[in-house]
Amino acid sequence: MVLESNADVYHRVDYAVETRVPPSTKQWQIPIGLQLVPGGLLGLGMLLIKESTRWLAKRGRLDEALDSLIWVRGGEETPEVQAEFAEIQTGIEEEVRATEGITWKELLLPANRYRIFIAITMQLCQQLTGNTSLAYYAPQIFAAVGAGTSNLLITGFFGIIKLVSVFCFQMFLVERIGRKWAFMGGAAAMGTFMLLIAIIVATHPPNPNATKITSTGVAAIAMTYAESASYNLSWGPVAWLYLGEIFPNRIREIGVASGAASQWLFNFVLSEVTPHAVANIGWRTFLMFCIFNYAIVVYSWWFLRETAGRSLEEMETVFGSAETAFDVEATRRKALQEADAKETAVEHVD
Repeated sequence: MVLESNADVYHRVDYAVETRVPPSTKQWQIPIGLQLVPGGLLGLGMLLIKESTRWLAKRGRLDEALDSLIWVRGGEETPEVQAEFAEIQTGIEEEVRATEGITWKELLLPANRYRIFIAITMQLCQQLTGNTSLAYYAPQIFAAVGAGTSNLLITGFFGIIKLVSVFCFQMFLVERIGRKWAFMGGAAAMGTFMLLIAIIVATHPPNPNATKITSTGVAAIAMTYAESASYNLSWGPVAWLYLGEIFPNRIREIGVASGAASQWLFNFVLSEVTPHAVANIGWRTFLMFCIFNYAIVVYSWWFLRETAGRSLEEMETVFGSAETAFDVEATRRKALQEADAKETAVEHVD
């Protein structure tokens, strides 16, 4: 949400600088300088956040870990919170018991190897949707589909579409549609909209000298907005959620770092390719992204596993890791029984 809010702001800043500031070095210095503001606020905000419950528990700071979990769950110590805390402790104990001392060989275990594969290929797929390229080169993309001289203004509305879409995802969809269906549905929608853009631009090529937006240009712009909305309701936020969910604590740092590094590598490659593709193959660029998105639907169905509603401890079972899997339900039942017994004892004392 914060990322897309900042993106919306910089689209508007770019438009304001382009139209209000005379051509000079200030046209790039002002936008770059303003980017330091949200980054600084984010850095200060991080100082107010408590440490992760699992991080504290793993280092033996159990009282602080429980306080952190209570804070996250609303400030009240309930039997459910006690059960969750017991589950977290059991998960950490089982991880430590299974293999003392992490080594690179641990990444070669079948379940972990599969998760590393997912982390890297998922980030590749996120870039192959084409939306990051659209965001980076939005003015050029909108000019290519018929926005005329209004491409910067239309890019500003592009930022609003992304912001609203992410907000709707967070408020209404994040835990309702599941991860796998979000991936497949988002890729299918993006592929369809990319195909429609390709057809519109191929059959009604925009006039590069036009100053007004044509009716076909409006249609292509609408499809571009719809494609962006589809991305921000699916692959945009869900890929990062999924990356943080699939790894056990033992290899979380390595796994998430591998996925994030892959994302920026593929981001760089697609960012270098896109402007040359638009300039040389025109509407076929959108057809290319259409094919990528339809292929991503197949990838999502075949390789990705549903993680919605699962705890980090349950991921071991989801990915078939016999070395570190344990009975989550039994742990929860035991913790609930202990919490109930504790409450009963307190009532008798009172």
